Amino acid sequence: MKIKALCILLLSAVVSSVSAQESSVFLKAGFNMANVSVTDGGDIDEARMLPSFHVGIKGDIPVVKNLLSIQPALLFTGKGSKVQSGTEGTNGYFKASTNPYYIEVPVNVVVKAPMGDGAKFFAGAGPYVAMGIAGKRKLEYQALNIVYNRTDNIEFSNDDPTTAGEEGAGYGILRRFDYGLNGTIGFEGKTAMFSVNYGLGLAKLQSGSDNNADENNKHRVLSFTIGFRL
Repeated sequence: MKIKALCILLLSAVVSSVSAQESSVFLKAGFNMANVSVTDGGDIDEARMLPSFHVGIKGDIPVVKNLLSIQPALLFTGKGSKVQSGTEGTNGYFKASTNPYYIEVPVNVVVKAPMGDGAKFFAGAGPYVAMGIAGKRKLEYQALNIVYNRTDNIEFSNDDPTTAGEEGAGYGILRRFDYGLNGTIGFEGKTAMFSVNYGLGLAKLQSGSDNNADENNKHRVLSFTIGFRL
């Protein structure tokens, strides 16, 4: 019940924000190139990149007209990564992908530079919080000349973010709540916008792990977005 209440609260906050005076709303969607860090320093292996998508709404609340805005958003977005070893069709071949889906709320502070005829270049950054709600794990491997395939639903911990510790943690279970930083850069016109975004996760995926131990096993998402003003 607390998780459902949190979803309602996040939705209400975004809707209330974008209804502010002189604000505007964009319907946005795009392509994600999701990955997970594999070193203590936060580096990624490009071969583990997993294609996914996002869709949602973004508000634009002017602070200084045509120059500075606050942009909250509410997104349904896919993250994760894939792993592959060996050669397909031979014993020892292994391929796995983890594709969790989140409800994500980023809030960016954006600086704009007018370019004429209503067009603007913009760049900004800010924090995000996200809650895992669904997803699939897919596994394919070959042993003794037999190919095995398996697909499972991702299981998230039953964490209550208002309490210390993490309830429902266990082996093979993903941490339900993700958070981090994100940056955005792009162009905005009278009716449409395009942006490139990068999400830097600060929470480890594996439940029960110490987020501050190192930068290994955290979300990294590069996304390309197109949006239309409502």
